[in-house]
Amino acid sequence: MSIRKDVVEPSVKLFEGERWLVITGILGFILAAGIAVYIFFQGSIILPEGNLGDAFSFNAAIGIFILSIAAILPLARLGDKKRKTIRWLFIISSLYAYAIETIQNFRGFNPRFSREGSVVDMIGGMLFGVFSLILVILAVLLTIQFLRIKFPFERPLLLIGIRYAFISILVANFAGIWMILLQDRFTGDMGNIIVLHGIGFHALQTLVFPGWLLEKIQLQDQMKNRLIHYGSIAWMLSIIVIAIQTALGRTVFELTTLPIISGIFLLVWLSTVIVASVHFIKNWRTNTLRTNSITPNQG
Repeated sequence: MSIRKDVVEPSVKLFEGERWLVITGILGFILAAGIAVYIFFQGSIILPEGNLGDAFSFNAAIGIFILSIAAILPLARLGDKKRKTIRWLFIISSLYAYAIETIQNFRGFNPRFSREGSVVDMIGGMLFGVFSLILVILAVLLTIQFLRIKFPFERPLLLIGIRYAFISILVANFAGIWMILLQDRFTGDMGNIIVLHGIGFHALQTLVFPGWLLEKIQLQDQMKNRLIHYGSIAWMLSIIVIAIQTALGRTVFELTTLPIISGIFLLVWLSTVIVASVHFIKNWRTNTLRTNSITPNQG
């Protein structure tokens, strides 16, 4: 995953050609916003099993995940047919996930592991599992595709962040399969698999965003390379520690050895993002000053 100095100039744009994926992602935020308003006035619990707080967080999470996929899919170097197939599988799976999560929680049933619902509710939950597996398969296919891309890279710093992000997503998908097998999100005394699942998926933002920042700033290539690798590796190590803590049946929100180690790794990742952000802001200010100084002279 090293960066060479003779890379080609960036040409592929984020989100290019992915209008329907973008719309699907935005729909998740619209649903989450509507649920938030309902919770404000009516509360989140609907008996016997419904929890609108879960529906709110799920729809928002799927929304940001699909928007992230829409952003990076143009960089995957897929043929038109493969890209179209992957796009619509993501869209169909997401729409079903939005529908089952929202409708079932409003009806008062757990959309995945209902113990109070009818046979129809259980079938809906099983289909939820099927569509979840489709998302897992799509993520694996994209992981393989991004790892197979050979030099010259389109937007190399961004590509490195994407590669690390998809490795993190693989861990998140294993957590999802873990929940399906357990028919629950909890393990042991206090372990909550959904935390590992959610944090793993957020790598599409936390590791891709620094790559986007770094490609925009004036800095030595070696320093950019170190920042993206150090930050991404620290994130991955944090995910691994969280997975171990969860497997032990312990919560990641306790002040014991493993959560503290995970927090330290996250601080390392955060420090690389801060460094990249500071340089980005400095470059933006410099460019703004240059533009303002040139414009009056041209007049």
